[in-house]
Amino acid sequence: MSDHFALVKWTRRKSEVFTNNKYSRRHIWQFDEGIQVPASVAPSLVVPPYSSADAVDPEEAFVASLSSCHMLFFLSIAARQHLVVDSYTDHAVGTMEINNVGRISITKVILRPKVVFQGENVPSYDQVKAIHDNSHQQCFIANSVNTEVIIDIEM
Repeated sequence: MSDHFALVKWTRRKSEVFTNNKYSRRHIWQFDEGIQVPASVAPSLVVPPYSSADAVDPEEAFVASLSSCHMLFFLSIAARQHLVVDSYTDHAVGTMEINNVGRISITKVILRPKVVFQGENVPSYDQVKAIHDNSHQQCFIANSVNTEVIIDIEM
């Protein structure tokens, strides 16, 4: 159907030996028209200065991609149902642990969407839940992973 591209670029600093495992994990993700995102290993996995807390780590990006994909489907479905969404906020969290085959993975992501609607056509909890369920079923990212995705709706 479509291809999606990312350029991931890391360069060793001249002062780094590398083979002693003391090198910066900071790198760049580049997308589309040149948008660049600073990236790094998570500081919880590799201590600074070899990681950067002010950069996105792959685990955060994974959680964000699930949340973003879900949100985009939610907004689309709500618009088709003539619901006016004023804001959508999700404090998503991913849990990394040993999975059922003994490998470290993000086994669970909890999405905590809070949606604020405007106007007279404000949906009930059951209607909002149905839109979230539909969004989850359509989300390309959720359909691509083994991670358990839980939707904990905030009203």
